[in-house]
Amino acid sequence: MKPYLLQDEELKELIVKIPGWEINDDQIQREFKFFNFIEAFSFMTKVALICEKYNHHPNWENVYSRVIIRLSTHDLGGITNLDQTLASEINKIFDQ
Repeated sequence: MKPYLLQDEELKELIVKIPGWEINDDQIQREFKFFNFIEAFSFMTKVALICEKYNHHPNWENVYSRVIIRLSTHDLGGITNLDQTLASEINKIFDQ
């Protein structure tokens, strides 16, 4: 998949396509909450495998049962179709 920057209209539709995510400057982000650290870390492990598949890696942080993920395609300077695809895949993992 060749990444391209999303245009204004695509960015407006983005939040509908990937529920729970929000646009914050030149990135999208979402906070995920779990029952405990083990659940949070298990989720991060599953996400890491998807990230490797796309060779696209998030900025993220984990504090106990909370994971915050931020996605941006830095070499293109903003939010791309690749960020949207990865966010959608992450939502699927979370919803399982």
